[in-house]
Amino acid sequence: MVLTGRTGLIALVCAIPVVLSDWPATTFAILLGALIVGVIVDVTLAGSPRALQLSRSGATSARLGQPVVAALSVRNGGRTRFRGVVRDAWAPSACAAPRTHPVNIAAAQRIQLETQLNPVRRGDQVSALVTARSVGPLGLAGRQGSHRVPWQIRILPPFLSRKHLPSRLARLRELEGMTPVLIRGQGTEFDSLREYVVGDDIRSIDWRATARRADVVVRTWRPERDQRVVIVLDTGRTSAGRVGVDPTRPRSGAEPPSGWPRLDWSMDAALLLAALAARAGDHVDFLAHDRVTRASVVNASRTELLAQLVNAMAPLEPALVESDPRAMVAAVQRRVRRRALVVLLTDLNASAIDEGLITVLPQLTAKHRVLLAAVADPRVDTLAAGRDDAVQVYNAAAAERARNDRRDVASRLRGFGVDVVDAPPEELAPALADHYLALKRAGRL
Repeated sequence: MVLTGRTGLIALVCAIPVVLSDWPATTFAILLGALIVGVIVDVTLAGSPRALQLSRSGATSARLGQPVVAALSVRNGGRTRFRGVVRDAWAPSACAAPRTHPVNIAAAQRIQLETQLNPVRRGDQVSALVTARSVGPLGLAGRQGSHRVPWQIRILPPFLSRKHLPSRLARLRELEGMTPVLIRGQGTEFDSLREYVVGDDIRSIDWRATARRADVVVRTWRPERDQRVVIVLDTGRTSAGRVGVDPTRPRSGAEPPSGWPRLDWSMDAALLLAALAARAGDHVDFLAHDRVTRASVVNASRTELLAQLVNAMAPLEPALVESDPRAMVAAVQRRVRRRALVVLLTDLNASAIDEGLITVLPQLTAKHRVLLAAVADPRVDTLAAGRDDAVQVYNAAAAERARNDRRDVASRLRGFGVDVVDAPPEELAPALADHYLALKRAGRL
């Protein structure tokens, strides 16, 4: 049983005649009895929340920053009309609206309630209890009950860098339209036969064709299209740092803009690279790792790659632990046997790289081409430009020191044969895609 605000208001009003009456005790007893009778009548005549039959339908996934509707079907299985409200509860991060739905359902009638969700974080949004409250005809009291109607909506990464994909695909088509460079040697795709010239590798001689033509003939080769690209996403503590401006939230002049985790910027860059590499005919694998493997996508078809990637990335959250590069390298080597392009999305943190990654890099570079992509904090550049007062000068000195450390780390990584892409948040995805195309153009993939 629940009491409404009208009951409290009536009780307050009834206090006036009690105070003014010559027989306050008698007046109080009469008014209290009348109010209790009204409450009992209302509770008796109110529709039963337990008689409601609830079911859900609608979307099971949506991209971050886009609204999604959760539909709730309500059928009155009781014998009396149900008047009241229904609250479809979700987690606060779902930003559900409206909070309650007024309903007036006759017996055996069915209606559909729609709650719009505006999620502010990735992952699985799970519905909580559905609470129904009915009110009697007098509006004094009613009944309340809760139902479990489970539903889950997976909020996927927004893939904001998709806008850069058409221009990069156009450049990719230009590369594919160029005459392929013919090379000698094994481990590449066969192209054609031609006459032997001085300087050709004798191992490329096709002896059967030579016997047929009565002239020495050699095989020519073209670079393989089906390369393997392994994208490794670092989900350790450094990925939790917020940089740039969160592109999924509306900007307000009253509040300072909130940053977006490095992990999300890296995801966006990984999605663009994966889409581009798949269109280029390469085979793309994905691995999210800190101390253990958090998610992986292996041997996905080119048509299902993006769907599997966003689904695997959706529940990922930064782990507040130091990443284990040795375990990461071991995980890559277990999954990839042939030579591949290993793209490591992490941070150029000097201490973390010096103590961990650099010690195991030779194991990767000996067999694979390694590309490291990192998100630079644009606030460091802003601080480095300040010179107005003493505080800004000290901040500028600290920012310049941080930039020098990143440049030093990048230089040492290049000394190990690692390609480095260090770019601001909004520029990381296109910069990584451009570097991939540059490797393709140079024949290094």
